[in-house]
Amino acid sequence: MKQIKEIQTEKKAENMEEPSTEENEDNEEIEEENEEETVSADNSLKDYLTDKFNKAMKRIFKNDIKITAIGDSLTQGVGDEEDNGGYVGILEDTINKDNDLVEIDNFGKRGNRTDQLIDRMEEPEIQESLEEADIILITIGANDIMQIFKENFTDLDINQFETGQNNYENKLHEIFSDLESMNSRADIYLVGFYNPFSEHFPDIEELEIIIENWNELGEDITDEYDQVSYIPTDGLFENTSTKFLSDDNFHPNHMGYERMAKQVLEYIVNEGEPDEEKA
Repeated sequence: MKQIKEIQTEKKAENMEEPSTEENEDNEEIEEENEEETVSADNSLKDYLTDKFNKAMKRIFKNDIKITAIGDSLTQGVGDEEDNGGYVGILEDTINKDNDLVEIDNFGKRGNRTDQLIDRMEEPEIQESLEEADIILITIGANDIMQIFKENFTDLDINQFETGQNNYENKLHEIFSDLESMNSRADIYLVGFYNPFSEHFPDIEELEIIIENWNELGEDITDEYDQVSYIPTDGLFENTSTKFLSDDNFHPNHMGYERMAKQVLEYIVNEGEPDEEKA
């Protein structure tokens, strides 16, 4: 694997090159095009969410529904420049647009790994919410990967992630088993993670493989539980000139969280399956 520090040094050197006047003009045109695309994408996404909600409202949200969201910074909504609680806050605003149909508890906490989430699930407030929930949303695993990065940054090897993956597998089983013991009727959704490194480390193919392997593992484990479904997010922010990540280049911005909310709502509406029209 190419050393990450080496790649960072190369990228810093590239960024220090002074662009020509002609390049500056080209960059200004690209920025204008991106701004137009951002506005268009933002509006169409809000329209989509509203339409999808209106069609499914009577079938999915017949009575008062309680949603409990647990997990890491993606559940907390870190990176959302509108300070709206990320995808969870967008879901709440969308579903409750006309009537207060759902109550949502958000227990996302920045930096949470699987072992920390297991401990937090025993806290009285969180446990009570989980026991009462009709739908449980989970984002977890990205910080397990990041911990391996931090501990082995100067000598990164893909085998270290395989060892960490085994631990992740055991912890996910523990999480799902505990949730089903707490609440035998809730629909549980594990929201997968995307690759935040693709833009800055495109030459390290192993990073993409690591993300894919961990996502596939998460999806396979959800298949073992009747109450649990998997919601993919990989690819949501790729192959587009629109900026969907926040300034930290790791968490989604508000538009990125809108895409996540749309994906999550699609799967809830279709009871754990992707949009049939897209299948």
